[in-house]
Amino acid sequence: MQCPLLYRFRVIDRIPERPSPAAARGTVVHAVLERLFDLPAPQRTLQAATELLAPQWERVRAETDELSELFDGDADAMAEWLTGAEELLARWFGMEDPTRLEPAEREVYVETTLDDGLTLRGYIDRLDVSTAGLIRVVDYKTGRAPSEVFEAKALFQMKFYALVLWRLRGRLPSVLQLVYLGSGEILRYHPEESDLLATERKVKALWAAIERAARMDDWRASPSRLCEWCDHRPRCPAHGGTPPPTPLDALDRVSGPTASVPLPPGLDEDA
Repeated sequence: MQCPLLYRFRVIDRIPERPSPAAARGTVVHAVLERLFDLPAPQRTLQAATELLAPQWERVRAETDELSELFDGDADAMAEWLTGAEELLARWFGMEDPTRLEPAEREVYVETTLDDGLTLRGYIDRLDVSTAGLIRVVDYKTGRAPSEVFEAKALFQMKFYALVLWRLRGRLPSVLQLVYLGSGEILRYHPEESDLLATERKVKALWAAIERAARMDDWRASPSRLCEWCDHRPRCPAHGGTPPPTPLDALDRVSGPTASVPLPPGLDEDA
């Protein structure tokens, strides 16, 4: 949806991308918010969350080769990075009270197969279930909340999750909640069955477009402001670059079929 050529570089060519401090911070903050709920409710304090930062950073860095030299011994950059992470956690405590929350599931992997054989899968940050059985899907974003113009794009990911849960468990989530730690805002949406049916049609159409692009080797660039942060800009024809030849097994690499939201280990989409 963002850029077919970027999809090709990431999924077909599998060209590595440099992890950024912002992306790494998002990944670590997500991990802290997951592990915080391992503690008894009274112990879920800001201090406890802050104390989890360093060990979670070490764990993520050890599991992700690309992060091993992220700060390259720059103690000041590391300290600034930690301060930014602490600020995000402090902002979250002003938005939600973890002592009053008992998530049903955290970092839950979900997968379902549609009637046409297309498999959908993803990782959901948090699932809350009320005593009445109502489901709330929660996703943390370490960036800022989008303007109203871009809200629909942000909610597509959440509707994707809701669709997977609905098809997998037969229950329609009641609330989709995006928690923006960068700006201290919460975006809530109450999906209806018609929303998820429309999302299902859109996902199927997107997958058909991906298969068509693979058959025709037609991966077009979609220039936007996001190009400024793209690692692939030097090889993008929209910026005077030349893409490498498409792998001969390109069609096999997208066959399956599978549509997913999960990201490469160690990376966070919010940067």
